[in-house]
Amino acid sequence: MAEGVRRVLPDAEVVVVPMADGGDGTVEAMVEATGGRIMATEVTGPLGGKVTAKWGMLGDGVTGVLEMAAASGLTLMPPDRLNPLVATTYGTGEMIRAALDAGCRRLLIGIGGSGTNDGGAGMAQALGVRLQDSNGEELPRGGAALAKLERVDISGLDERLKGCSVEAAYDVNNPLLGEKGASMVYGSQKGATEEMCRQLDGALAHYAGIIRDTLGVDVAYLPGAGAAGGLGAGLAAFLGAKLLPGMEIVSRAVGLEERLKGASLVLTGEGRIDGQTLFGKVVAGVASRAKALGIPVVAIVGEIADGDEVYGQGIDAVLSIAPGPISLDRALADAGSLVADAAERAMRLIMIRLDKYV
Repeated sequence: MAEGVRRVLPDAEVVVVPMADGGDGTVEAMVEATGGRIMATEVTGPLGGKVTAKWGMLGDGVTGVLEMAAASGLTLMPPDRLNPLVATTYGTGEMIRAALDAGCRRLLIGIGGSGTNDGGAGMAQALGVRLQDSNGEELPRGGAALAKLERVDISGLDERLKGCSVEAAYDVNNPLLGEKGASMVYGSQKGATEEMCRQLDGALAHYAGIIRDTLGVDVAYLPGAGAAGGLGAGLAAFLGAKLLPGMEIVSRAVGLEERLKGASLVLTGEGRIDGQTLFGKVVAGVASRAKALGIPVVAIVGEIADGDEVYGQGIDAVLSIAPGPISLDRALADAGSLVADAAERAMRLIMIRLDKYV
């Protein structure tokens, strides 16, 4: 975006602010903002194989910032193997354990970009929680197995979590259950058919009921509990996590509001702008802060699915990076140059002086 602006206004003051909302990019944004460092841990991927998950230690030396997507994300799964019935957050639990091993006593966990729909059950199992069926056997991993849950035993939960503060940064504030819940809204993105979405919603409802009866925590309709396939619910139930909009956490870390002051224009963006944009995503968060300061906002996006809904949220214009009909593969491969070109087009439009012609 900065490159595109400078093609039109080479002398403009361009302030680049890394942003994230709990999904991809959260670790990099916060590590950069605090002078921290990137760590790496081998964990169990969403389909069972090993993956290397990167996470961050912030500059204070005691705060770990983790993205569940690094261990259990959709991008770690081949498109032809997507299966939220069996995908697990076990690796996310292993990443949390690695942060505890490194001395972290405060955890900020970004819960976006998931390929899972297991309500954080795998995460809990990796940290010592036992989830058993009617025969006392440990449940297999994945969201479908939760329908057979009969008993939750937290006696083996990692003791270090008792002295650890946990905040979960969600990028969408959906509840766990129902038509606006984890399964029904996001299940199809993870490979679920409509029938599978309803199966997963029912399994999560059973899971939430057992958690309520055993732990006294009602996560069914908690805002953000449905983020990352219900990982928000699992973090709240088992780790006592506070669920907060990721935009709020990252905005504080990078000093967004202060850096917006005095700007003449804000450029922001995301992969696909649609109704989900309003559920706590970066674009909506940036736009609301810019609008409060009277600054116009242009969103540069991959796909415009439903732009009309966002115009009332502080976004003044939406432009796609696509120069014409192109494949998703090309859009991903050439994203940098396509974003720069779109930013240039935006600036050329903005620089038109209509008063010359009317």
